[in-house]
Amino acid sequence: MKKYVMLSIMFVLSIGYTMAQKQAEIKFDTLSYNFGEFHESKPVVTAEFKFKNVGDAPLVIHRAMGSCGCTVPEYPEEPILPGKTGVIKVKYNGKGRYPGHFKKSVTIRTNAKTEMVRLFVEGTMTPIEGK
Repeated sequence: MKKYVMLSIMFVLSIGYTMAQKQAEIKFDTLSYNFGEFHESKPVVTAEFKFKNVGDAPLVIHRAMGSCGCTVPEYPEEPILPGKTGVIKVKYNGKGRYPGHFKKSVTIRTNAKTEMVRLFVEGTMTPIEGK
């Protein structure tokens, strides 16, 4: 009788251990985007970062935060199932900023094996002539 109880306990623990091993994993096509040159008269530009959940559990993005108020990310709030893809859109607004080169980051926090990922956007905003 003790053997059956012990085997049952070991079986339940092994199932729990196996289930605990499942984890989401996020993989981006690219971690940086270069807008190139754009004119100060049209200061808003947008980049898309495509990613895939290559893990075996649903991926949840807890937070995405830009390095400043000029860099605003949009991300899916619903879980991304294993094998499915998603997009994080990053909008840079150069209005009121000095023309020239910039490089900004967006920090992504997830439940994935790699909990934090940093994305980068950069470009050069050219000034309005005669300004």
